[in-house]
Amino acid sequence: MANVYDVLKERGYLKQLTHEEEIKELLGKEKVTFYIGFDPTADSLHVGHFIAMMFMAHMQQHGHRPIALAGGGTGMIGDPSGRTDMRTMMTVETIDHNVECIKKQMQKFIDFSDGKAILENNANWLRNLNYIEFLRDIGEHFSVNRMLAAECYKSRMENGLSFLEFNYMIMQGYDFYVLNKKYNCTMQLGGDDQWSNMIAGVELIRRKDRRQAYAMTCTLLTNSEGKKMGKTAKGALWLDPKKTTPYDFYQYWRNIDDQDVENCLALLTFLPMDEVRRLGALKDAAINEAKKVLAYEVTKIIHGEEEATKAKEATEALFGSGNNLDNAPKIELGAEDFSKELLDVLVDRKILKTKSEGRRLIEQNGMSLNDEKITDVKFTLNENTLGLLKLGKKKFYNIVKK
Repeated sequence: MANVYDVLKERGYLKQLTHEEEIKELLGKEKVTFYIGFDPTADSLHVGHFIAMMFMAHMQQHGHRPIALAGGGTGMIGDPSGRTDMRTMMTVETIDHNVECIKKQMQKFIDFSDGKAILENNANWLRNLNYIEFLRDIGEHFSVNRMLAAECYKSRMENGLSFLEFNYMIMQGYDFYVLNKKYNCTMQLGGDDQWSNMIAGVELIRRKDRRQAYAMTCTLLTNSEGKKMGKTAKGALWLDPKKTTPYDFYQYWRNIDDQDVENCLALLTFLPMDEVRRLGALKDAAINEAKKVLAYEVTKIIHGEEEATKAKEATEALFGSGNNLDNAPKIELGAEDFSKELLDVLVDRKILKTKSEGRRLIEQNGMSLNDEKITDVKFTLNENTLGLLKLGKKKFYNIVKK
């Protein structure tokens, strides 16, 4: 079997490594136990986490054992990395609820059967720490000067960094130390914004126990301009179908910029790299075929083949030669809706953020029902207002009666 290092390198995952030659040799000759942490900042993972899950999946496919670590402990502090302000504190109940939600999502990507992977929660060792013992045992191995030089802290010094957040790096380093002791976990993987935190764990293990430990980061999911991908008009691109429907998820990838297609195919699908390069080389109108493949493959991994096929068929019906609207996003109207203004219904269903947004769309001739422009901002629904609603060029909804 090929060395997973070469696979990860070719597909563009690898960004920074603590000991590159040692890691390459280790991954080629041993089965390594590694971990990636996921803090429960919401009740769903989003597409930014998805690249880490793919990173983990490639490692597992090549015989290495993943530990998916839910941050029930670190989530009580909040990671300051990449933030200009302090995170809102969540209750323990909210954190525990979020942990359970993301655990279920992880099981869709990683095979936990027969000990092939481990699901852990750092609340098990962080929430009941004896603070004095922890400071004496772990704190002595951390240099404040070096911590303050870390990018995740430097960027916060002007706006203020709380002592609470200052502890985050120590907590994450301690996670690696515990997993190393408990499971012989020798490697941490994560997004490149976690580099400083990951080094802390590597150095803690090497200093305290004189044992080998390594870290490697994956590139963040960014577009050709270096901006993070995964943001939509409704907010983050969630992996939970209740928060981002499979259709909307499919549409996001179907409509990305041409220059981002090859990178996304390499990072977010399991297609062979020869096929990735072939699709990425398509130009002009032909690149749309590559986008269709990307949208289908990514949606299939997240939501399953059936939902991916439905999203594809709905898109073809709305934008192509198809005529079956069954799988298009539906707006189901009950008797109580037939006296309401359309804009009120769209805001209630969270299809539009505000009525002002809807009014601007109507004023710009961007809203139509069954190909007839809606010109009245007070347009009221009735039993005859069924059919295809278009909002702008790319949003379509099939209005049906319950």
